Amino acid sequence: MSYRIAIIPGDGIGQEVIPATTRAMEALPVDFTFVEVPAGDEHAAETGEPLPQETVDVVMEADATLFGAAGETAADVILPLREAVDSFANVRPATAYPGVDAVQPDTNLVFIRENTEGVYTGLEQDVTGDASTLTRVITDRATRRVAEYAYEYASEGEYRSVTIAHKANVMRKTDGRFLRVAREVAETYPEIETADVLMDALAMHLIMRPTDYEVILTPNLAGDMLSDLAAGLVGGLGLLPSANIGPDRAVFEPVHGSAPDIAGECIANPAASMLSAAMLLDYLDESAAATTLESAVLDVLAEGVRTPDLGGDTTTSEMTTAVIERID
Repeated sequence: MSYRIAIIPGDGIGQEVIPATTRAMEALPVDFTFVEVPAGDEHAAETGEPLPQETVDVVMEADATLFGAAGETAADVILPLREAVDSFANVRPATAYPGVDAVQPDTNLVFIRENTEGVYTGLEQDVTGDASTLTRVITDRATRRVAEYAYEYASEGEYRSVTIAHKANVMRKTDGRFLRVAREVAETYPEIETADVLMDALAMHLIMRPTDYEVILTPNLAGDMLSDLAAGLVGGLGLLPSANIGPDRAVFEPVHGSAPDIAGECIANPAASMLSAAMLLDYLDESAAATTLESAVLDVLAEGVRTPDLGGDTTTSEMTTAVIERID
């Protein structure tokens, strides 16, 4: 079977890690057609348009999308892309890998983040000359949809527990609703142990006892922040992949940003992008190829092949070659 994959390198190191990832994907026994389309700061500077309609159209026609990074125009690129595919769940694993110096080397978490509402709906306004407001939106429908996905993910992945992160003691209406609906979903999965934790307390617990947690279900902003915190436990953002899951389409992206301070130096870590591609392959039910790619990346890391963010001096291209050699 042949798959049509939309490729959006975007800005900064996205221009380096995405080509590295497609090179690795081409070494797999899977037939891909890559369709590269523009988005981000550079395209906005040239055309005034950070996310052209042609890019959205290609994404909607593709079997899946691999996205690199966007800089200053990130809110005008990745948020509309997620909206285009109706990405209701953001999946962010945070795993400590062999061979990588990690603050907490036993960390193995997965964040399932609601991806459509919360404070990321863009409902901001200036109400006076010196005051602005932001409206936070939490609905039963969106919460139920992401909670069902989280419990299905846990069940299919043979996880034993789901932890619901919230701040319902303060945000009683919004997080109160998120917690209530998530608990209702939890009741339909009696085989999965459910706990709920205040998100600020969870931040501390993750630092001290990350092995207490498996799947963590969060509202939008909390998931964004807590998963970045977890990146610090396992070696940095250069190791974290993610998936934006919609009903019929999905966009896969490394969690790191465009990293303009190192862009163009060929020292960016392609691991997060390659691991995102492994998630993409799983999404396409190409589980054997997904395992092959993931194992190649982990083998390279375990053998001490490290880019500067991990304390080494390996270049992006050298790490890519090392991964491809292990695929072959």
